[in-house]
Amino acid sequence: MMALRARNARLPPEVDRILYVRNLPFNISSEEMYDIFGKYGAIRQIRLGSSKDTRGTAYVVYEDIYDAKNAVDHLSGFNVANRYLIVLYYSRTKQTKKVSTKDKEDELRRMQEKHNVDGEQHARQK
Repeated sequence: MMALRARNARLPPEVDRILYVRNLPFNISSEEMYDIFGKYGAIRQIRLGSSKDTRGTAYVVYEDIYDAKNAVDHLSGFNVANRYLIVLYYSRTKQTKKVSTKDKEDELRRMQEKHNVDGEQHARQK
């Protein structure tokens, strides 16, 4: 009965069935990842980072959001080959490319020129 009640509980908005895993050993295999993460539920996909910038990271996609939550609860800080895993929920907003303020200001100026809008004059009218 307790498991059923926990299953029907509302999950926080940051919970996702896609997990982002950091601090993995560089030589970890897909099979080892399935062994570690598969204990917490059915896995749809695991993507290991292979480039210089993404080595030591992975995405783990669970079939069920409750299985993903269980994995985060149990595997954050889990020791694998003397490395402590960092297991996070995937956040689409954090994964997008970061743009500097200067780049945004330059883009805004180009748009103002393109549409013949004076940003200073528009700000004074308000």
